[in-house]
Amino acid sequence: MRVLVVEDERRLAQALQLGLTAEGFTVDLTHDGLSGLARATDHAYDVIVLDIMLPGLNGYRVCSRLRAAGSDAGILMLTAKDGEWDEAEALDTGADDYLSKPFSFVVLVARLRALARRIGTRAPRRTILGDLIVDSAARTCTRADTDIALTPREFAVLDHLARRAGEAVSKREILEQVWDSGPDSDPNTVEVHISALRRKIDTPFGRAAVQTVRGAGYRLAADGG
Repeated sequence: MRVLVVEDERRLAQALQLGLTAEGFTVDLTHDGLSGLARATDHAYDVIVLDIMLPGLNGYRVCSRLRAAGSDAGILMLTAKDGEWDEAEALDTGADDYLSKPFSFVVLVARLRALARRIGTRAPRRTILGDLIVDSAARTCTRADTDIALTPREFAVLDHLARRAGEAVSKREILEQVWDSGPDSDPNTVEVHISALRRKIDTPFGRAAVQTVRGAGYRLAADGG
């Protein structure tokens, strides 16, 4: 199992790397939020151990941005803070588990293994809708064996629709899931990205997979259109 540890306490990070490596994990380290986000975006990890109090970008924002970009890696948050509000915020931003410092290394390993088992039961990372293939892990999209270049946000919108293929998805849900946005966010943002998706995955191929559901939002055809 490949693990990314994002922890600014270098001695703790190195100890975790040594300990997890001895347990059979493949471990990479970064020491600030921006580097952690970049590393997790550019490489596929099964699990990310993410400290909350990080320089540059805190763990909450790293987690939120990874989920918005379509990452389905398991995320376990570490923090020196303790309390139900911190735990709730960690889970609300997309974390799968939470562990307060100081913690038992044995418990951390057990949590990581349990998390890996749960991740294995999640929806497939590759969604096939006719000749349209959306790969959540690699963050790639192909249509009729043709690679389609999407921006990270365009892919996140498509990936969310693909996971709900055949169902109507509201603009509000897309905003909340992809942009982590509040109730005052502009729904026109979604329309712009939907239009871009149609230009890229439908129009050149004579398809109409991205459908408008009047009064309800948008739907990605379950058969790829």
